[in-house]
This record gives sequence, structure tokens and C-alpha cells, in this order.
Amino acid sequence: MKHIKIFDTTLRDGEQTPRVNLNSEEKLRIARQLESLGVDIIEAGFAVSSPGDFEAVKLIADNIKTSTVTSLARAMKKDIEAAAEALKGAVKPRIHTFIATSPIHREFKLKMTKEEIVKRATEMVAYAKTFMNDIEFSAEDALRTEPEFLVEIYEAVIKAGATTLNVPDTVGYRTPTEMFELISYLKKNVKGIDNVDISVHCHNDLGMAVANSLAAVEAGATQVECTINGIGERAGNTSLEEIVMILKTRKDRYSNFETSIDAKQIYSTSRLVSLLTGVQVQPNKAIVGANAFAHESGIHQHGVLANKETYEIISPESVGRNADSLVLGQLSGKHAFVDKLKKLGFGDLEDSKMDQLFGEFKKLADKKKYIVDEDIIALVTGDAAKFEGKVKLESFEITRREGKPKAEVDITIDGDKKTGIAYGDGPVDAAYHAIKELLNDKFELEEYKLDSITGDTDAQAQVVVVIEKDGQRFIGRGQSTDIVEASIIAYINGINRLYKD
Repeated sequence: MKHIKIFDTTLRDGEQTPRVNLNSEEKLRIARQLESLGVDIIEAGFAVSSPGDFEAVKLIADNIKTSTVTSLARAMKKDIEAAAEALKGAVKPRIHTFIATSPIHREFKLKMTKEEIVKRATEMVAYAKTFMNDIEFSAEDALRTEPEFLVEIYEAVIKAGATTLNVPDTVGYRTPTEMFELISYLKKNVKGIDNVDISVHCHNDLGMAVANSLAAVEAGATQVECTINGIGERAGNTSLEEIVMILKTRKDRYSNFETSIDAKQIYSTSRLVSLLTGVQVQPNKAIVGANAFAHESGIHQHGVLANKETYEIISPESVGRNADSLVLGQLSGKHAFVDKLKKLGFGDLEDSKMDQLFGEFKKLADKKKYIVDEDIIALVTGDAAKFEGKVKLESFEITRREGKPKAEVDITIDGDKKTGIAYGDGPVDAAYHAIKELLNDKFELEEYKLDSITGDTDAQAQVVVVIEKDGQRFIGRGQSTDIVEASIIAYINGINRLYKD
């Protein structure tokens, strides 16, 4: 059985998704979930890019014990030194260094010759090797690079100490056939390649990231770089849940391949990342989309009722959806609640956090007759999204005068209680105006998204807002069975992030 390593770059490439802005604690929460999921390598960030990214990489490196933790680094000494410093506390550290190799990058971005690029790559891999043993080298835009030049540079970095060779389709340009041919060519021609891992990092610009990654695996790649929900720059990256479930489901074709991923934690991980990044999963998304296991057609419904395998090649339970029939309610005890958390993939939480969440669960149970899996996941993910700051909601009241909503909102600003009163086009608009007038600041609400966690009339509302000031964007999140309350919580959450940063 051949083990395919799963390299997750949600926290690095995934965070390059437009408007995504995670703080260190949120990144750590995702990293811990990735570790629980069974991810082999977690790319925690790009340490040299900013003090915030450095701190996030360091925090993750200091806390993750079973997964390898890596930081991206350009083939430059300062980048490698920053990565090495941030990774000092890691049990399994890796430096991931890269340089572009394609003709267009050589001419227009780097303005370097082939010889200069090979020299830089080998020197920096050797330099990284002085800090730790595990070194990954990426030839950026490899799929638009001359194959002969790839052979030259990969051979050189292997000699310099690289332990993983990454072959990125940086702009999502190639087809599965071309990917298969290139990996096969490299395996045949690069001396020493049998002693290192071959990795692929595919982008989805033409919708072929997953297919290209699979083709690479079939040709001999041993590591796939991907993200939760396929998020990432432009059209995104290879979707972790798709690549994992293809290898797991199609044993007729991929019987010799396995991963370490606990598939039953896929859905809860997807929900966590979606909430914290503010990037909603499209309903028709494979594996984790809301409609992934929905059957509208009468013919399909009849077939599923007769035998699920007529139209379901994957069971919802296999990815952690509707893991069991246990529905919680007002009378449910802590034991049942904790058991449910573990079955949903949140067994890594500390006892104190379990106690806190159980208290929140009991409050929610007072508002809802039944608590389903999505509600429990929302509790955990919502807790991870909480962000305390200078502004705190005390209470609010919405009334209507002459057909126009009026909001009276009580907040504290650095501990001082203030009351704002304003009218708006709707109750949420009125509440936002009341808060903004109290703060007397020039930030703007750039985006507002409302989502229902379940389909019941007493469903929890989940709100994500984007607040903009001076070109910077801050994500705020909130959830409640009351839409207005969820909206206010999200707004204040975003404001607190603005003032913190």
C-alpha cells in the first residue's frame, strides 16, 4: 500500500483568497483541526511576509505535535532564517523554499538566467539544510517550464539536500494527460528522485486541479498539496476532501493508495474553515456542499429509498454528516453532548472548553426544540470565531415608528456604557447606524452575508460581514437564533478586529 501524504495549505495559500484575514488564534484552531483530521503536513504560513504571519507560524509550530509544520520561504536567506526561527518549537519542522523556473518568470519577474536560478536554488536549499533536515523545494510555475530544465534544477537541489520536490501548476494551465506525462518524465530522468517525495500543487483556474493531482499520483507522486473546500487564490486549489474521497471511494482504481485522513471529520473541518474564513461553500460543491447528498428527482428518491447505492456513491456518514441518529435537546446531559462532539471530530478540545460549550449548548436548547449536528458544529466554530475587544454588546431593542425601523443599542466602549439610537432601512441597518454613530469612525460595511445553519423556523442564523477602512478589510462573524442579534454580534466582532489590528 502506497501512502499519499496530504499537505494542507489552507493557512497559507488558502488565506490568499480575497478578503480572507485570519488572526493567529483562528489559524491555530484550524491547525489543530487539521492535525485531528490526519493531515501529514500543515503549511502554517509565510513567516517572513509580516510580523502577524511569523507569530502565527510560531504559535502553530509550538502547539502541533503529530503533523509536520512548514513555512513557505523564497529562495532568499532572510526568508529561510525567518522560517527557521518561527519553526524552532516544532516537533516536525520543514522549510518549504521556492523559486520560479518558467521562461516568462525568468524574463519578466526574476530577470535571471537558468544558471543563476539553479545556483540560487541549490545555495538556499543547502542553507535551509543547516537549520533542519526536512526541506521541500518548489519550482514555481513548473508546468510551464522546459522539462529538461526541471530535470537540471531538481537534480541539483536533491544533491543540496532537498527531501521533497514540489511540481506546481501555479496557474492551473495543464491537463491531466500533460501532468501524468511530466511526472513520468521526471521520475525517469531525475537522478536521485526515488529517494525523495514528489509533490504536486495544482490550481483550479481551468477546473482541473483535482484531476491533475490524481494524474500525478497515478504517475508516481507521493504528496498532494491542497486546501479545505478548495479555497485559495483566484479559482482556488486542489480540494482536500475531493482528492481524499476519490482515493477512498474508487478502490477499484486506487486500491494501492491510502491517506491518513479521518474522513468522518471532513464535514466538521469544512464548516470550521468556512466560518472562520467567511468563504461560503457553494451548495453543489462535491462532498461538503449543502446539496451533495440531496435528491430532488422522484426517480432518484425512489432509488435511494430502495438502495442508497443507486444514487449515492458516498454515504453522508462517511464524511461526518448525520453521523448518528442522536438528536440532542433541552434534557440532554453533558455525557451525550461530549459524545456528540467526539463523533463530529471535536474530541481534541480541552475539558474547560467542553464545559464552556456545554453551557452554551444548554442556552441554545432553551431556544430550540431540537439540536442537530449542524447546530453543534456551529457552536464549536462560532466559539473559535469569537473575538473580544474594546466594544461589547450589552443589549438592543428594535421598534418601528411610522413604518421605519428604529434601533436602540447599548454597548460598552473600553468599559464605558453608551446608548445609540438610529433609524434605518431595516432593523439590521438601523442597529449598524446606531453603533457606528457611537464610535464616530470612518470605516464602511463592505459586505454582509446571511446564512441559515439549519432549515427550521427556529434555525440559527450565521452572519459574516466585511468591514473596510483605509484599504484594509476585517471579517466579523456572529450567530444566533435571532437574525438581528447575529448581525450585531458579527458587526461588533469585525469592529473589534479593526481596532485590534
